[in-house]
Amino acid sequence: MTGRDTGADAGAEAAFALASRLFDAARHGDAATLVRYLDAGVPPDLTNTAGDSLLMLASYNGHPAIVRDLVGRGADVNKANDRGQTPLAGAVFKGHTSTAQLLYEAGADPDAGTPSARDAARMFERTDLTELFD
Repeated sequence: MTGRDTGADAGAEAAFALASRLFDAARHGDAATLVRYLDAGVPPDLTNTAGDSLLMLASYNGHPAIVRDLVGRGADVNKANDRGQTPLAGAVFKGHTSTAQLLYEAGADPDAGTPSARDAARMFERTDLTELFD
């Protein structure tokens, strides 16, 4: 006997695999997978090791339907990742206007994070969004 709890190791590996699948679903727009697990009790503010939430990944990759669902489930629209980036700033940075508008209307702070969504909109000359934030 090695002293290792192989049952615990297997459980940890399964949890890690599930979390990876959920983050990939948010990143790639697989709403069906996310909804199934969110309905089963996965917290909408689940974050990965970089502090990226499901909402951050969906926002950064331009998946407004997933963003809307996560916001409706109570995901924190201002939750920054470990680098200080917010979902709104991520959407602005990537040019996902409809996602940025949705987040802003849900209460996302355009001045939160580093750089902020407002700063990113100015930097990339996104006048449609700078006007929205003013």
